Amino acid sequence: MTIQEARIQAEKLREQLVYHGQKYYVEDAPEISDYEYDMLYRQLEELEQEFPQLVTADSPTQKVGGPALNTFAPVEHTVPMESLHDSFSEEELLDFDRKVRETCGAVRYVVEPKFDGLSVSLEYRDGVLVRGSTRGDGLVGEDVTANIRTIRTVPKKLKEKVPFLEVRGEVYMSHESFYQLCARQELNEEKPFKNPRNAAAGSLRQKDARVTASRMLDIFVFNIQQIEGETLESHSQSLERLKELGLTVAPFYQVCDTIEEVIAEIRRIGEMRGELPYSIDGAVVKVDSFAQRTRLGSTAKFPKWAEAFKYPPEEKETTLLSVEINVGRTGVLTPTGVFEPVLLAGTTVSRATLHNEDFIKEKDLRVGSRVILRKAGEIIPEVVSVVSHPEESEPFQMPEVCPSCGEPVSREEGEAAIRCTNPECPAQLLRHLIHFASRDAMDIDGLGPAILEQLVDAGLLHTPADLYSLELSQLSQLERMGEKSAQNLLDALEKSKSNDFYRLIFALGIPHIGAKAAKLLAGRFCSMEALMQADAAEIAAIDGFGEIMAEAVVRFLSLPGTRHLIGALQAAGVNMVAPETQQTGSLFAGKTFVLTGTLPTMTRSEASALIEKLGGKVSGSVSKKTSFVVAGEEAGSKLTKAQNLGVTILTEEQLLAMARDGE
Repeated sequence: MTIQEARIQAEKLREQLVYHGQKYYVEDAPEISDYEYDMLYRQLEELEQEFPQLVTADSPTQKVGGPALNTFAPVEHTVPMESLHDSFSEEELLDFDRKVRETCGAVRYVVEPKFDGLSVSLEYRDGVLVRGSTRGDGLVGEDVTANIRTIRTVPKKLKEKVPFLEVRGEVYMSHESFYQLCARQELNEEKPFKNPRNAAAGSLRQKDARVTASRMLDIFVFNIQQIEGETLESHSQSLERLKELGLTVAPFYQVCDTIEEVIAEIRRIGEMRGELPYSIDGAVVKVDSFAQRTRLGSTAKFPKWAEAFKYPPEEKETTLLSVEINVGRTGVLTPTGVFEPVLLAGTTVSRATLHNEDFIKEKDLRVGSRVILRKAGEIIPEVVSVVSHPEESEPFQMPEVCPSCGEPVSREEGEAAIRCTNPECPAQLLRHLIHFASRDAMDIDGLGPAILEQLVDAGLLHTPADLYSLELSQLSQLERMGEKSAQNLLDALEKSKSNDFYRLIFALGIPHIGAKAAKLLAGRFCSMEALMQADAAEIAAIDGFGEIMAEAVVRFLSLPGTRHLIGALQAAGVNMVAPETQQTGSLFAGKTFVLTGTLPTMTRSEASALIEKLGGKVSGSVSKKTSFVVAGEEAGSKLTKAQNLGVTILTEEQLLAMARDGE
C-alpha cells in the first residue's frame, strides 16, 4: 500500500469512527455493533502503526470516549479516566504479558469482568457523596450528581469517614430492567434503546433525575482514583477496601500469578457470561502491584499495566422454521423468526425479531432458509445473513390483514412499519386506552397505565367507550384502589365527558394527528358529524394540513371500528360539538408565535391556548413570517434562529403583559 492509498484509507476510517463514536458515546443510539466498531478502530490503529506520519491529534486512536455534552456542568478530572487497549486473541494477551515482564519481572494480575455500561467517577468527602461525573473524553466529563444519587447501589455515605475518596465505576442496567424499560417505551410509542449499555447511558444523562430514578440503574465500582489518609499497595487490596467501605465491587475477580492462569480465567468468564443478569463485553487484566503500575506508566491514551480482552460475537448457523406475526400495542405488525434452537453466548436461542418488511426483503428471508444468528450486545438475538435457500422456496410475504382482528393493514409512505389502524383491535387495546386517558387527550385524572392494565386484565374494558360504563364496585376491588379513590376516578370520568371537542379528536388516536392538528380540525368542523362527512380535499385546505394528514383522517374515520367507537362514546354522553367560538378576542389576530424552552409558570399547552384564545397562531418553527418567539430557560436553536432573523423575542412575563394590556 502506498502512502497516498494509506492516507485515503485512514481518512475514511477516521470519518466512520467519528460518526459512529458520536452515535455511541453522545447520542446513545449506535448504528453498528461494538465488534464492528472495534474492527474499524483496529484497522485504523494498524494503519497508523505502519505509517506513523498519518497520525493526527484528533484521530480516534488518540482520544478517549466521547466529548462531554453541554447539558450538564463540566467536570475536570484530577486523575484522568483512561481507556484500555483491547485484545481480541490469546496471542495478543501473551504479547501484553511479555511486555509487562520485560519491565517488571515477576508479576501478579487481577482478572475482572468488563462491564458494558457507562464509566463514572464518584467523589466522597468525609465519607459523604459530594459529586458524580461521567468520563467524557477522559479529562473533562459531565456533572451528573443528582442522577447518580438516584442509583440504589451508590451509597450516599460510606461506612467510614475517609477524608477524601474518588472511585471509578461502571453504571449499568440489568437485563430485567432493560426489558421492563423497552416494554414501557413501546407503550408510549417511543423508540426503544438498542441494548442495556445505551439504555444506561441515556438514563444517566436525563435532565430530570426522577426519570433516571425510574430506570433502576446499578453500579459496580472497580478502581480507586484517589484516596487521602491511607496507603494501599495493590489493586486486590483496594477492592477489599472498597467492599469494607460499603461500595459494590465486581461479584467475582481472580488474582493470577501466570498469564496461563489469566487466560484460563478469561475463558471461564466467557463461558458464564450468558448466564449473568447484566451485560459484559469482555474481561480486564490488571497488574496488581501499584508500584509496578508506576514503573510501567501509560501511553497518551492507555495504561501499559492493563489490557481489555473483548469477546468476539458468537455466531451460529441454523434454520428458519417459520415466521410469526405479532401485533404490538401501537398496531405495528412485527415479524418474529422461529429457528431451530442453537446455543449462543451461553443461552439457547430459538426466536429473533425480523423487524419489518424491508428487513425481510433485504436479507431475502424465506421459511427453510439457513441463516447466521448472533446476539447483539450479548442479549438480543439477530439475523446476520442468509447462507442458503431450500429448493423452490418463496420469498416471505407480510399479511394483508391484521392477524389479531382481521381488518386490513396498511403501510404509509415513508414508514417501514405495516400497521393495523382498527381502533378496536384487541392487541392495541391497552395502548389506545393509555393515549385516550392522557393529559393532552381526555385528561382523565387518576387513570394511569397501572389502573388501565388491571381493568383490561379483569376483562372490564374492550374499547375506550367501556370506561364510561365502569361502576364503583368494579373499581374499588382493584389493587391499591379504595372506595374513595374509585369514586374520584368515576368523577374524573364524568368530568371528561364535557371536554372540548378537540380533545376527543386527539384521543381517538388518528395517525399523524397531534393535539395541535386536532384543534385545527375542531375549529374548522364544529361537530363530529361534520368532520366525518368531510372529504380529504376539505381537510387538506386547512392551513397547516397536507394531503397525507387529510387522507389519514378520512381513512381512519371511515373504518367500521372507528364509527362503532364514536357511536358508543356519543351514547355515553361524551361531548362531540365545538363551542360556537373558540376566540374571546382578536388582539393577536394575524400574529404567529413560536414557543421555545421552559417557561417559568406556564406549560407550552397553556401558553398556546392563551395565544389562540386571543386570535393568534402558534407555529413549531421559526421563519421570516414569525411575529414573536416566546423563550424560556434552555431555549435552543429556535431562539438562535430568531435572533439571526431579527424576530422579536418575548419572555413569558412580556407575553402576559401583552395579553393583559393589549400592547
